[in-house]
Amino acid sequence: METIIVSLGAGLLEAVQPLNLMMIVLGCTVGLFVGAMPGLGSVNGVAILLPITFLVPPTAAIIFLAAVYYGAMYGGAISSITLGIPGASTAVATVFDGRPLAVAGKADKALTAAAIASFIGGTVSVILFTLFAPPLADFALKFGPPEEFALMVLAFATFIGLGGDDIPKTIFSILVGLVLATIGLDIISGKPRLVFFDVSGFLHGINFLVLAIGIYGIGEMLWTLETTGGKVNVHKVKMTWAGFKENLRSVKDYIKTTSLGSVLGYFVGTLPAAGATPASLMSYGLAKTFSKDPESFGKGNVSGVAAPEAANNAASTGSMLPMITLGIPGSPTTAILLGGMIIWGLRPGPLLFTEQPEFVWGLIGSLYVANLFTLLINLAFIPIFVRVLTLPFTILAPIIFVLCIVGGYAPTQTMHDVWLMFLFGIMGYLMRKLNYPVAPAVLAIVLGPLAERSLRQSLLSSQGEILIFFERPISAICILIAIGLMFYPVFSKYFKRKNTDTATQN
Repeated sequence: METIIVSLGAGLLEAVQPLNLMMIVLGCTVGLFVGAMPGLGSVNGVAILLPITFLVPPTAAIIFLAAVYYGAMYGGAISSITLGIPGASTAVATVFDGRPLAVAGKADKALTAAAIASFIGGTVSVILFTLFAPPLADFALKFGPPEEFALMVLAFATFIGLGGDDIPKTIFSILVGLVLATIGLDIISGKPRLVFFDVSGFLHGINFLVLAIGIYGIGEMLWTLETTGGKVNVHKVKMTWAGFKENLRSVKDYIKTTSLGSVLGYFVGTLPAAGATPASLMSYGLAKTFSKDPESFGKGNVSGVAAPEAANNAASTGSMLPMITLGIPGSPTTAILLGGMIIWGLRPGPLLFTEQPEFVWGLIGSLYVANLFTLLINLAFIPIFVRVLTLPFTILAPIIFVLCIVGGYAPTQTMHDVWLMFLFGIMGYLMRKLNYPVAPAVLAIVLGPLAERSLRQSLLSSQGEILIFFERPISAICILIAIGLMFYPVFSKYFKRKNTDTATQN
């Protein structure tokens, strides 16, 4: 323990060196706006900025890219709350309650909660990273395809909580998302499947951002135009010092949810190929499932903003663990960071801690500093972010429309995805009009490919024996917890009804 404290102290001193500190502040600021831009996100942002870092030493370069990654995790909540368009897949769960809060004139509350929850998630994850890096890396290695599939089943189990009391509609929404997730090339045979009308654009599958931006951007705009008749009142958001202090005092309302999301996010982030998106979705689902007021989720519950934001920031730190200790990227963004480290002559792996301790502990120290600076920068810019909501809808609607087109075109740079985005916008509008939950469909298309890959790998290795999921302790525990979560709303509703009948009789 003493060795860790000494090493961390040296790492913090390295992080606050003038050049490194400047790179942290610059990276956090750039990352904040990269994350807020729909269709860009941390992956594209880090990839675009990678060549610039050759102008500085390797340690400063990695610190800068890690700060961009950190800032982008914070920034994804900005467009989710202010415009209802997720900046990246990691922020889609933030839309569910962040946007209703903004519509109700509480954007400052949502943005403050997102910033503070992100800070808590980042702090918890960095502390866990510092203390438990080697043992957690060994534990993550135990996660093979069966354990990954069981984890995805656990994530799907939380969808029941996302759909309210109408479980059949929730299941239908999940199935729609799973069908859309199978479009493209078969992962085993490589043959095309569900390629409608032989349109070649479907061969690369359905890009998640195209679906999310279509449903939450175009669909939300269509719904707003119908419900308001085109006469949209400007959301009155006042950012005052008294209101800011009140928002800080309300942290106690979601501190438990934030803490749970932080630990869950870090754990999921350490798993290779899992990343921040499943972590944020699972955290949201669990927050709603175990909430005393689950009906308020999706209508503007601040815990619905805090839980996913804490989880995705914690997962971003957690995903660096397998990259540094094992040389295995835990997310697409850390895969780019891994490539940068190799270019600079740094070889990630267990020996990195002994061969390059200044670099490793300098990076860990920079995460503490970056977490603090990103919080301060984010809070400082909140008055600017809320001013977006004071724009007349005649100005805001075209801006949203243009951002949706850019966000739909950016991932693959094909017009096919732009037209598909409009189609999903109409689909999202119709589902909302018919009172079908769209969140489970969006989440299913994210986790569907991950679940299919791990399922088929598991069945191939076991020659089709499904008991493989129950013979391995970790996967068996995950599946049992998932079954419990699926039946939790049913039993909860039954006991509430029984208690009500008992009270009536008395």
